Amino acid sequence: MTDYHDILVERPAPGVGLIRLHRPDALNALSRRLMAEVVDAAQAFDADPDIGALVLTGSERAFAAGADIKEMAAAGAVEMLNSGMIESWARLSRVKKPIIAAVAGHCLGGGNELAMMCDILIAAETAKFGQPEINIGVIPGAGGTQRLTRIVGKSLAMEMILNDRRINAQEALAAGLVSRVVAPERLVDEAVELAQQIAARAPVAVQLAKAAVNKAYETSLSEGLEYEKTLFYFLFGTEDQKEGMQAFAEKRAAVWQGR
Repeated sequence: MTDYHDILVERPAPGVGLIRLHRPDALNALSRRLMAEVVDAAQAFDADPDIGALVLTGSERAFAAGADIKEMAAAGAVEMLNSGMIESWARLSRVKKPIIAAVAGHCLGGGNELAMMCDILIAAETAKFGQPEINIGVIPGAGGTQRLTRIVGKSLAMEMILNDRRINAQEALAAGLVSRVVAPERLVDEAVELAQQIAARAPVAVQLAKAAVNKAYETSLSEGLEYEKTLFYFLFGTEDQKEGMQAFAEKRAAVWQGR
């Protein structure tokens, strides 16, 4: 696999690709190079038929403490517009396979936005979430005002974005930002185990299920229901649907082909 500077990549279990942010001296601040490497690695795993799910994590101290402010501080509006920075980040959202964010420590600003681009968030008890961009005279630019509001609701999102309220792991769980909270020493293992379980399921159905759930955040209920119905019918044209239902009838484990 490609050699990277700011991330570590491995295959910790069958069917699972792991991407670890690795800028320890900068609390994993999201530089342009780091984000380009994250997207490249995620797309490589997405294209790999042996990988069914991904885990994205950082360190014990920080998932990511934010975007790399030093890279942006002197930039002008036109320079930022032409940089395509946000557009390059958004490519992660187009990965078809599920991505699990395993979050410990600081998950702030662009780090929180990166985590929310993932499909499932698991938090260590040490995790702290926030959108502190207001402190440096800007607002979130990679989904913070949009995804966070849809997930936790208007009032909490307003506090976090307008007044730098930071929430701990249990508050994030109560608000629906994360799906579970675990001991720090179990964080990556839990995420890998979950990814392995998902990777063992029918691959085409998993990818279309991810697409259908994401559609619920982007459209009206009627449009979402129509999209869901279309994908449901489509799956009856796959070999895995035939195998899955036959295996159910025969009371045996299905053998998925991914087609």
